[in-house]
Amino acid sequence: MGQDQTKQQIEKGLQLYQSNQTEKALQVWIKVLEKSSDLVGRFRVLGCLVTAHSEMGRYKEMLKFAVVQIDTARELEDANFLLESYLNLARSNEKLCEFHKTISYCKTCLGLPGTRAGAQLGGQVSLSMGNAFLGLSLFQKALESFEKALRYAHNNDDTMLECRVCCSLGSFYAQVKDYEKALFFPCKAAELVNDYGKGWSLKYRAMSQYHMAVAYRLLGHLGSAMECCEESMKIALQHGDRPLQALCLLCFADIHRSRGDLELSQLKLHCLSESIYRSKGLQRELRAHVVRFHECVEESELYCGLCGESIGERNSRLQALPCSHIFHLRCLQNNGTRSCPNCRRSSMKPGFV
Repeated sequence: MGQDQTKQQIEKGLQLYQSNQTEKALQVWIKVLEKSSDLVGRFRVLGCLVTAHSEMGRYKEMLKFAVVQIDTARELEDANFLLESYLNLARSNEKLCEFHKTISYCKTCLGLPGTRAGAQLGGQVSLSMGNAFLGLSLFQKALESFEKALRYAHNNDDTMLECRVCCSLGSFYAQVKDYEKALFFPCKAAELVNDYGKGWSLKYRAMSQYHMAVAYRLLGHLGSAMECCEESMKIALQHGDRPLQALCLLCFADIHRSRGDLELSQLKLHCLSESIYRSKGLQRELRAHVVRFHECVEESELYCGLCGESIGERNSRLQALPCSHIFHLRCLQNNGTRSCPNCRRSSMKPGFV
């Protein structure tokens, strides 16, 4: 496969990827990698594979392609290609929580002579280094790196980089317990997505929504936290991003724990895990969570006494009676009774659970 055909296939893969046909895009790029003799084209397709696996949360695969890209950059003997590949290697190790390696590779990026690190990629290097310092709880160094990355973003009108830095700053301030700032920065990221992110990956929206959910929960705004977390989980499921799905599950559990409804937190966990395993075709794990979900429903008595459907599996309007039995509002309205269908107590009260 020559240079022109390689370019065409890379573009075809990008079009598939942007239309959310991720697996087909990966197949096209892997085929290019196997057949192309064009080193520059191979380098570019490896970059596409690194980015795609990063956005899907497949970090070990991301690292594998980053290592191959380093070898290709060395063959090309070009400092800018080497810089880009070292940055991808740093990001891969950051995602895998190999923070010392991340910092080492970032320092290598900054030390490469005759590259565009200062102009184009310096902000991304600083962001990755800041995330690594934060992972090591070196807060002052993390903040210095984030501030440097933010300056790069502003000086180069790089709103995508600014969005990523704002999400990281949200995580930073959540850890140091300044919850107002922990909310401010992901809200700023969400504004950037709304204003400039029409052509961006949905991952940026998912990231901002997740960090907003964490901050809202810490501030005690549990309704807003649930709304943001559900939006983030929806995108994570759509993209098959399992690490983000796991973070959202933890956030859901924290929200329910903050509300004091521990049974509902278990119910939500098993329900969402069921949908994840169903989408992956993992039948044994799926069956286990279906069984646990129904056990939780029975243990908690969270089912409507009129229609028999479970309560808590999806959003629905409910009504609680003075006897503490809970029903779907539509079922009570359709039934027309003035007493509890379960225990036959006569009093009713308005309001929704």
